[in-house]
Amino acid sequence: MLECLILGDSIAVGTAMYRPDCVSYSRGGWNSWQWNKDYLAHTITKPYETIIISLGANDHKGVKTEYELRKMREAIKGKRVFWILPANNENAQHIIYLIASDYRDGVLGIQKLSSDGIHPTSKEYKRMAEVTK
Repeated sequence: MLECLILGDSIAVGTAMYRPDCVSYSRGGWNSWQWNKDYLAHTITKPYETIIISLGANDHKGVKTEYELRKMREAIKGKRVFWILPANNENAQHIIYLIASDYRDGVLGIQKLSSDGIHPTSKEYKRMAEVTK
């Protein structure tokens, strides 16, 4: 079993900076549909000890967020899975809580946002990285 995997958007990119022990498949600006389209089929082929997911912040009305996130969650295998809640998308937050509950995954809320109101502060990235170790 591999140690750690980080999946998602720019918040996942930032999280990966504080978890250099993790493999990261993340890209700024991506929504759930884009991530699944480009990564899902060929990146998650092995089980991981820890998986950290940050998606949903960039989802818009044209993205079927619940369908895409459930599709991803069904495909991944991890002993411990953590979801980072997007601070700016209440619909995605609700969906993530539902999926996390179904799978008994952990959920991390962003407690301290940077001035853009979307991304965590550097101290908050560090805190989330520590919680997931």
